[in-house]
Amino acid sequence: MGKEQELIKAVKMKDVPVEERPRERLIRHGADRLANKELLAILLRTGNRRESALALAERLLSHFGSLPELATTSYEDLLRVNGIGPAKATDIIAAFELARRLGESRMEFHGVVNSPKDAAQLVIRELSLADKEHFMIIMLNTKHRVIAKKVISIGHLQASLVHPREMFKEAIRRSSAAVILVHNHPSGDLTPSRDDIATTERLREVGDMLGIDVLDHIIVGDNRYLSFREQGLL
Repeated sequence: MGKEQELIKAVKMKDVPVEERPRERLIRHGADRLANKELLAILLRTGNRRESALALAERLLSHFGSLPELATTSYEDLLRVNGIGPAKATDIIAAFELARRLGESRMEFHGVVNSPKDAAQLVIRELSLADKEHFMIIMLNTKHRVIAKKVISIGHLQASLVHPREMFKEAIRRSSAAVILVHNHPSGDLTPSRDDIATTERLREVGDMLGIDVLDHIIVGDNRYLSFREQGLL
């Protein structure tokens, strides 16, 4: 780390002009005008002896690589970051869990999937930002109203990594009549791989045995999507 970066990290929040502090900026301009690191700094509340809450927030985001990765990290992994103790780790996990539940609550009352485009719109924003492959499911009731969505695995999509037991356990727990499979291609290339096709077929077969329809598989990347059903692959 260079001397310039050391100086930046050494700046305390009290040394930052009042109008540039995250809390004051939120009050003056609204939460939607703040960067991710500023919102996270407000959640952290304090930094440490060497860095402000804002610098700690920036380092935390850099450590995990992206906001989605931070949102799905574990308590133990958070504690491995210098400057993050039990209190800060639990605050972060609680905040992201509340955001997830709010998203599910909104979908439960307003989300109806009538087309692949409807399904893609539920996930395209968050998955297009992820720098790793996320495999998730959208769970639907008999009227194709969204019950919930859930990340099942993170990493390269392979049949061995996406176990039907884990996926359908959640679908059964939610009394789902149908599911839509979703995963992202960080490269932006939406072409289905052999693993994508093999995994889809395997999960469709298990769904048939359980009485849970696998309606589609959506691949997301670069704010675009591809539907297996539209492509005749399902």
